[in-house]
Amino acid sequence: MAKDKVILAYSGGLDTTVIIPWLKENYDYDVIAVCIDVGQGDDWEAIKSRALKTGAAACYVVDARQEYIEEYIWPALKANAVYEDEYLLGTSTARPLIGKILVEYARQEKAVAICHGATGKGNDQVRFELAIKAFAPDIKVIAAWRDDKWNMDSREAEIKFLEDRGLEVPMKKDQSYSRDENIWHLSHEGLELEKTENEPNYKHMLKNTCVPEEAPEEGEYVTIDFEKGIPVGLNGKKMNALDLLNELNVIGGRNGVGLVDICENRCVGMKSRGVYETPGGAILYFAHRMMDHICLDRETYHYKQQVSLRMGELIYDGKWFTTLMDACMAFVDKTEETVTGWAKVKLIKGAIRGAGSGSKYSLYNEEIASFTTGELYNHKDAQGFITLFGLPVKVRAMMEQKVGEGQAIAESKNLKKRPTE
Repeated sequence: MAKDKVILAYSGGLDTTVIIPWLKENYDYDVIAVCIDVGQGDDWEAIKSRALKTGAAACYVVDARQEYIEEYIWPALKANAVYEDEYLLGTSTARPLIGKILVEYARQEKAVAICHGATGKGNDQVRFELAIKAFAPDIKVIAAWRDDKWNMDSREAEIKFLEDRGLEVPMKKDQSYSRDENIWHLSHEGLELEKTENEPNYKHMLKNTCVPEEAPEEGEYVTIDFEKGIPVGLNGKKMNALDLLNELNVIGGRNGVGLVDICENRCVGMKSRGVYETPGGAILYFAHRMMDHICLDRETYHYKQQVSLRMGELIYDGKWFTTLMDACMAFVDKTEETVTGWAKVKLIKGAIRGAGSGSKYSLYNEEIASFTTGELYNHKDAQGFITLFGLPVKVRAMMEQKVGEGQAIAESKNLKKRPTE
């Protein structure tokens, strides 16, 4: 009789490698390992071989890089979505896609469960499981680290679990940072970062970005072409999403841009400190904001700032596949209909500076904006505007004077007597 199947989100790391034999021993499932490539740069053939040697009945490797960029990164970029001012949502944007693909393979394999190796303290358990619920509310989810049958509480215990069974250990006992990598970013947690008093050891930590102090003195100019808010060209050359982001990561990395050290609020309630490398992403966010600045009117831009904040929270919390997220993205798509043109930036020793932008849809009009009086703007017109714009302020002040509270009001507004000589 054929065994029931479980789909395992498999990265090839220590946790998910341990989970394969653990599932077989505790649930008697056939384990189908699914590796999802969102730009980690891993050796997938070696990882697939490890999964099969460790006991997986099958292992699939899915190249989802292009889909990740176009359907998850670009929507976040178009919205200028950021979490807590600085985090560009690298891990957060990838998890919904991974959850969706896990469901696709669960349906294909007629699996009864999906398993992941996210810990009970992190955000990823929430993101994975909300995505799974959105597409497969009927499928059982096994979160190994929260399971009553899981009796390992450290890397050392996991390593011993594999060694006791004569299985390959994918890492050694020496400690390192806890990292998550994809084509958008690389995150670092642990070691000295667990104490907020410590400065990050960038020289030891960074993999994709040089230390800003060691970046070239002369810096580098980069020009991004946009169509409806989407990056389509780099330095005058049309490029597909994958090639463009790969190239920008190299350029940004050698100039030390996109480093963030943040103590953020996890959705599960605790604070967590991490360092993020997002070299290409930082350039794109800066350039895209430049485009929004010239192509969006005041009211639209200001309201979009509110939507950006909410979208950042939704993405961080794993609520990608929700009605509110759909509505927010529809609003953003409307705002981006005229965000077409180019933005030029200068990268210099970890900093990004604007160096010009242009669009046929630009709302900037030199004749109006110039200090020289032109036909389109008469300085005297401002008088009537100020009269109406300030009318509520004036009416309130008149009322306060009328009721005889002038002196008390003056004192409450910190009006001071100034020397006359």
